[in-house]
Amino acid sequence: LSFALFYVAPWRQVVTQDLPERFSDADFSHLIDEFSETGGYFRSDNFISNETTFQYVIPDLHKKTTPGGVYLGVGPDQNFTYIAALQPKVAFITDIRRQNLLEHLMYKAVFELSNNRAEFLSKLFSRPMPGRLPEHVTPEQLFAAFNAEEPNPELEEQNRNAVLEQLRDRHRLSLSADDIKGIEYVYTSFVSAGPEIRYSFPNQYGWRRFPSYSELMLETDEGGVNHSYMASEENYQAIRRLEVENRIVPIVGDFAGEKALRSIGRYLKEHRAVVTAFYTSNVEFYLFQSEDWKKFLNNVAYLPVDDNSLFIR
Repeated sequence: LSFALFYVAPWRQVVTQDLPERFSDADFSHLIDEFSETGGYFRSDNFISNETTFQYVIPDLHKKTTPGGVYLGVGPDQNFTYIAALQPKVAFITDIRRQNLLEHLMYKAVFELSNNRAEFLSKLFSRPMPGRLPEHVTPEQLFAAFNAEEPNPELEEQNRNAVLEQLRDRHRLSLSADDIKGIEYVYTSFVSAGPEIRYSFPNQYGWRRFPSYSELMLETDEGGVNHSYMASEENYQAIRRLEVENRIVPIVGDFAGEKALRSIGRYLKEHRAVVTAFYTSNVEFYLFQSEDWKKFLNNVAYLPVDDNSLFIR
């Protein structure tokens, strides 16, 4: 991963941002529906990240950024670790796959229903709560305990229903029948694999072993410090608070598309906010396989930035 300044003219009209302290359920649903594009294809379910070194840049992020800005990202839950580090006021996660949006909605519900990390892992994987956990449990102790538990079918049904009830009845999100099936598919995959779920579960590419969820949550930066959103209760609560306040907004969109990134850019300009960081993973690699990179650069140029705005690649 490397850093690069946005090489576009910074948007100079920003004085003070007026982003909301929280989004109402109606506003949250409207942002998703209004900004999203038609879903596209990707070759993998991409349930979790396959990037074992994604924490390496976090010490530099702490030095180069200030809290309270706007975070843009792509993909599944590695974004939560960057969000915990950057402490943005609002985060938008844009991915070409609608399934990624549905996965983030599943995460949202599980965060909201879980008061702490142990409850979160129990609900995410439908494993019983381990009998004895230390008061100040480490991530290593957490995953050792849950890796020893087997999935519980009754818990799975209970948790799946609770997730759907939270999204449909509590937040009143407009989910189609296919969306419901998609959320159930993602949740069932997490339960079946447990903390050992990987990027391409249940299929693995023969030439490469992808890291598991538990392995990624125990990764560190180059100095040996774990910054993951499961590393501490403080990190977990930071993400949970943003989810409860509807401030992590998943969007369906192509980086080279005509709607998603431009809609986000227009909204941020209207609210006098700038992008702190834009995590692109390796999406640009795919864009440079065609002329789509030109469209992507035009979309990036539409985003409000300043001299400290960063790509995370």
